[in-house]
Amino acid sequence: MSDDTLLSVQGLVKHFPLKRGVIMSKTVGHVRAVDDVSFEIRRGETLALVGESGCGKSTTGRLILRLMPPSGGEIRFQGKDIARLDDDAMRRMRRHLQIIFQDPYASLNPRMTVGDIITEPMKVHEIGGESERAERVSELLEVVGLLPEHARRYPHQFSGGQRQRIGIARALAVNPDLIVCDEPVSALDVSIQAQVVNLLQDLQQRLGLSYLFIAHDLAVVKHISDRVAVMYLGKLVEIADKESLYRRPLHPYTQALLSAIPRPDPGAERQRIVLHGDVPSAMKPPTGCRFHTRCAYAQERCRQEEPDLRDAAPGHRVACHVFETLPTPADTAAPRARHDINFRRRLAAFEAAAERLKPV
Repeated sequence: MSDDTLLSVQGLVKHFPLKRGVIMSKTVGHVRAVDDVSFEIRRGETLALVGESGCGKSTTGRLILRLMPPSGGEIRFQGKDIARLDDDAMRRMRRHLQIIFQDPYASLNPRMTVGDIITEPMKVHEIGGESERAERVSELLEVVGLLPEHARRYPHQFSGGQRQRIGIARALAVNPDLIVCDEPVSALDVSIQAQVVNLLQDLQQRLGLSYLFIAHDLAVVKHISDRVAVMYLGKLVEIADKESLYRRPLHPYTQALLSAIPRPDPGAERQRIVLHGDVPSAMKPPTGCRFHTRCAYAQERCRQEEPDLRDAAPGHRVACHVFETLPTPADTAAPRARHDINFRRRLAAFEAAAERLKPV
């Protein structure tokens, strides 16, 4: 672990017991939601975690915050293994670890004013007196683009984008070092997405924050991330800096994700990788590589032997036995060129909106 590493996750595991019986007392199996996941986040860095719904992204984020106990592995934050901290020590540690939830409607208490919502974490961590907290609330509201008088209003009096700004202000209230952004823009329209992403980037630069950014939208991920980790059925299958991953994805699953980006022209010819079959059950994942049941390049070794996440290039790791022999963008220039053009259009539209909505 290098000196600038803020968070180091090693062998993280979360298995949920599946119980049956009259009083739900008999354990008949386990859902392997997160299985041997390892990564690092450096100070001031944004690591994006992407994958299909149900792959374990949000569970990973909640495990890092100890909102649920891990079944195994290490979560080292600033050198301390927080997976083994007691409740009192973990409560003190949470001042440095915060979360922005996906749903801006469900994540705010409708019975509390905005001022009370932002003040609550300061009270829990005994930060400042009453007047200092009130001043801090006004400062935070201005930082996220709202007005100090909004502190007296209730969440139902705001739009979705404004509510998400309130959620960001609440996360900032205790001066955290790492924020888990659990799909913070997926419930918002594109123009509001751009505003919120701009805000997160501006706050990162001003406050030196680190983000674990969980998302589906690969255009948003390309815009905000420094590195990208791809997750499938509880495991990381690829991790790299964003330029390397978008330019030359190595894992068949990553290639399929990038090829599935929506096109701006519905009538345009589509060249994409179609994955056949459904995602296997997390209760009984396939032997060997978990992706082999949907992979067009699977070999007998893939069905028997689970691949390790190994170095394919400097800073680029992939869990695939046969990635060296897969077609690369250069081998499939014609179809991928059309995909790249459409992806660049999608990304350019998002970045144009983001630039247009930046504060002067």
